[in-house]
Parts: sequence; C-alpha cells; structure tokens
Amino acid sequence: MTTTQQIAERQVSAAAIATFIIFGANGLIFASWAARIPAVTEMLHISSGQMGTLLLCTAVGSLIALPTAGHVIGRIGTSNSVRAGGFLAALAGVAIAMSLLAESVPGTAVGLFFFGIGIGLWDVSQNVEGADVEHRLRRTIMPKFHAAFSGGAFVGALIGAGLSGLGVGLPQHLLVIAAVVAVLTFITPRYFIPHEAAAQQSPAEEAKPDRGPSAWRDSRTLLIGVVVLGATLTEGAGNDWIAKAAVDGLGTSESTGALLFALFVLAMTGMRFVGGSVIDRYGRVAVLRSSMAAAAAGLGLFVFAGNVWLAAVGAALWGVGAALAFPMGMSAAADDPNHAAARVSVVSTIGYVAFLAGPPLLGYLGDLTGIHLALLAIGAPILVALLLAGVAKPLSSRK
Repeated sequence: MTTTQQIAERQVSAAAIATFIIFGANGLIFASWAARIPAVTEMLHISSGQMGTLLLCTAVGSLIALPTAGHVIGRIGTSNSVRAGGFLAALAGVAIAMSLLAESVPGTAVGLFFFGIGIGLWDVSQNVEGADVEHRLRRTIMPKFHAAFSGGAFVGALIGAGLSGLGVGLPQHLLVIAAVVAVLTFITPRYFIPHEAAAQQSPAEEAKPDRGPSAWRDSRTLLIGVVVLGATLTEGAGNDWIAKAAVDGLGTSESTGALLFALFVLAMTGMRFVGGSVIDRYGRVAVLRSSMAAAAAGLGLFVFAGNVWLAAVGAALWGVGAALAFPMGMSAAADDPNHAAARVSVVSTIGYVAFLAGPPLLGYLGDLTGIHLALLAIGAPILVALLLAGVAKPLSSRK
C-alpha cells in the first residue's frame, strides 16, 4: 500500500469518526427537548393540541431549511453547513430556555422555529457527509451514523429522566446542552471530507449539474421520499409522543414516561448498530419491509397494552422497526454520489414533512381522542411505506 493510499484511508477513518460524533450531538440536543415535552406543557399551562402547535413551529423551520440545504452545502461545504446549523440550534436552545423561564408561549414558538432551521441544515449536511464516507468505504455504514443519533438521543433521554426525577428544570438542562452542542459542532467538522461530487462527473454531467429543481423532477427520488415520509412518521411520532402517551394513557409518572422513550431510542440504537450487516446480507427492500411490519406490531402493542411492562415491550419493538427506514432512504437517495446533495435534500424535505409535521397533527387529534389512541393514525402511512419499499433498490449491484 502506498503512502498516499494510507493517508487517504486515515482521512476517511477520521471523517467517519467525526461524522459519528456529529450525528450523536444532533440526537443529544433533539432528545433533550423531546424527552421533557410533558414538562413544557406544565410550565406553559397548555394542552396537547397547543403543544402540537409549538412542535409545528419546529417543523416549519426545518421545512424552510431543508429544500435549500443542498444549495448551501454546495456553496460552503458540509463542514461549515454543520457549524452553521449547530450554532443556530444551540442559540435557539438558549432562547427556548429563556422563554420557558418567562413562561412565554410566543417566545418558545420563535425559539423552536429557529431550532428547526438549525436542525434541518445540520441534518442534511451530516447525511451528505455520511453518504460520502459510505461510498468511499464501499460498505453500508449509514445505519451506524444514525445509531449515533439514536445513541445521543438515548443519553439525552436518560439525562432528561434523571434531571426530571431530581427536580432540575428544563431551562437549566437546555442551557448546558446548548453549550456542549456549540463546542462539538464547531470543532468536529474540521475532520470531514470535502464534498466534491463534481470531481467524479463526466463532461456531459458537468454541463447539466443536478441542482435542486431537477432533483425534484426525478421520479425515483420522489418515490423514495414518499417511502421515507411514511417510514419516518413512526420515528417522529415515537420521539415526540411516547413519553406523553405513557403519562396520559397509562397514568405513569413523567420520569417513567421518559424512561419508556429512552427504551424506544435504545432499541433503535441497537438495531442501527447491527443494521448495516443486515442490509448488506438481505438487501434494502427486504429489510425495509420487515422494519415497517415490526413498527406496526410494536405500535399496536404499545397502544393497547394494559400495563407498563407490555407497553415497554411495544416501545422496544416499535423502536426496532423505526430504526433503519430513514438511513436506508438517505443511502438510496445518495446512490449516485454525483447528485447526492440535491437528492438527499429532496428526500429529507419530503421525509421531514412526516418526521416533523406529523407529530403536531397527532397532537391535534390527541385533543379529540387522547394522544394514546391518536398514535394509531400512523398505521396508514406505515402501510404505504411497506407497499412502496421496492423503489429503494440500489442503483448499483451492491445490495
């Protein structure tokens, strides 16, 4: 092996570790908020439907950022895009903390809007970097990056449960997490591999680059987006509502609800760590269909369980089913590295309609039926994702 090859391999390894850390930090800040949503409803004296409106502010912010993220990455690179998104998310976390201390619903809404913008830009950037690393390694590794997100979320959920049990307020919690995230997102991206799709393009492709609008006209990309929309709704609903549904539907304490959310995230994390080898062995389509079936079964068990222990089994199975759909969608969108940034941006935008906008709509439905039963509504999009799973078949000969 030549010295140049050794240096290149070390750079890819360093980029993989850095990407892993960035995904973990993303999960940490997200779960620090999601695990303590019951505390927000108490501090602001609002209903599930009103909480849904606040969550919709995050969704709107992300949906504004996601369609333009591919263009931003093309202009400033994945490293600086992650820095920009991370800094904005951390700053928004501080604003949310201050608004909660003031018991200001409008201030919290504004903070969540900018939080959504930061998270949206950060998310697309880390997925494009992860796809670059995956292509260079020539094996499926994207699920492990998303396992880092789930791992960060698990740590965040445990911290949330612990601090809730100790009586530590959410505002103080968010301030510390925001500082940690700001430092990690500033330092870690220096080890990223620059996204240079153009270097791999033929002259004909260079003449017609795949920008955002043309990516939106690609039928395979759009269908992958529809699959991801249905598949990620089950993850988004679990992230935002498991803790609250446990409190309202089973009469558990806030800390127990946070622990059920932590179990859901732990199950996702474990599946994502082993998911790469499972996908390489059985193929994306088979794994995606099995995942959706498991998610549906876990959801049903969680909703109809008569006690906390059965609900915990349902939450774990739900997490296993939700684990691989989103990373498989990102890998499918990035199958052609020359067009990865634009197509990942498109699929992320479509998918996040469900991931971010779906849970607030469940909150509105929860005002009518109770959030516990409202979760059953995600069964229909799970079925759609299962039926359309074939579009995720890889473009290359690799499964």
